Amino acid sequence: MPRFSRRSFLHLSAAASAAATFRLWTEPMLAAAARRHDPHPAGSVVIDSNENPLGPSQSARNAMTQILPHGGRYSNNLSDELVNTFSQMEGLDPAYVTATVGSTPPLALSVLAFTSPQKSYVTADPGFELGMMASAANGARVVKIPLTKTYAHDVKAMLAAGSGAGVFYICNPNNPTGTLTPRADIEYLLGNKPKDSIVVVDEAYIHFAEMPSELDLVKTRNDVIVLRTFSKVYGMAGIRCGLIIANPDLKEKVLQRGGFNFNPITAVVAATASLKDPNLVPERRRINATIRQQTLEWLAQNGFTYIPSQSNCFMVDVRRPGQEVRDAMAKENVFVGRIWPIMPTWVRVTVGTQDEMAKFQTAFQKVMRS
Repeated sequence: MPRFSRRSFLHLSAAASAAATFRLWTEPMLAAAARRHDPHPAGSVVIDSNENPLGPSQSARNAMTQILPHGGRYSNNLSDELVNTFSQMEGLDPAYVTATVGSTPPLALSVLAFTSPQKSYVTADPGFELGMMASAANGARVVKIPLTKTYAHDVKAMLAAGSGAGVFYICNPNNPTGTLTPRADIEYLLGNKPKDSIVVVDEAYIHFAEMPSELDLVKTRNDVIVLRTFSKVYGMAGIRCGLIIANPDLKEKVLQRGGFNFNPITAVVAATASLKDPNLVPERRRINATIRQQTLEWLAQNGFTYIPSQSNCFMVDVRRPGQEVRDAMAKENVFVGRIWPIMPTWVRVTVGTQDEMAKFQTAFQKVMRS
């Protein structure tokens, strides 16, 4: 039998406890997701989950094909190459970066690490719900603050309601609105928050917008976590790869909540190849912006109200319970996104291909006239 020290036993116990807590959150969520996402009929327009219809780039596909014969190996050295590539591009010490299985696990683990029944989770409303679910599993109070009139995070209201906060969550651009929060507001939040609280900046959609990253903050602060994912502009939602970027000590406090972290070998090579493709992000940003703008102009011309977006999704006011419109659109084989309780007559729509958005317009016009 192997010999374990008391310290090793405590580490294993902590990991087991965290894993149990994590299961309490993940299993109901995944079950609910399975119920929500029945198989779509053939030929459907699926614009409900902020996926990228372009999928992985050709360079990423080539990298995955070449690595498949080595799929019996773990991805440790390949993850190092991904981290080193990203770090060099962003001027970071590789110790500040860790590859993760998408950006949702480190978000949930950050919440588990820094919230508690005594330390709340403060977020925008509407906002991405995963952190709220993890908070509930952790016994933490969830504080939801409405966005400003320009649909930015209301950082002053977040601070006023979060005197005992453990985590302030900023998704920038925001999901579901696709709107931006100015850098000055994030700096104000950092300068006025409780000393021991953490700010998590989720940059899942940053590549779609012309905006600066908050990555430079992690170089000088030990209370900021930045999350990145390859699920959006890079088109790898089903392949699962992301990054957590933070001060090494802070990052370790997050990752130790999740035990071992093995990235799929195909994911890390696809992510690395994507990073090395200099044309991928600007080209896909251009494609998304062109189709998004054409769709928003069509909505305006037809008298529909929408929120100006800088992301690969937007919200449109359907002027009746949003679920009714979702159900009616599904009958037209067009599947649009979910509803947020604070905005019950608004529906989120993902930007699809040119052809998909043309079909969306036809179905939407029919449903709204019925």
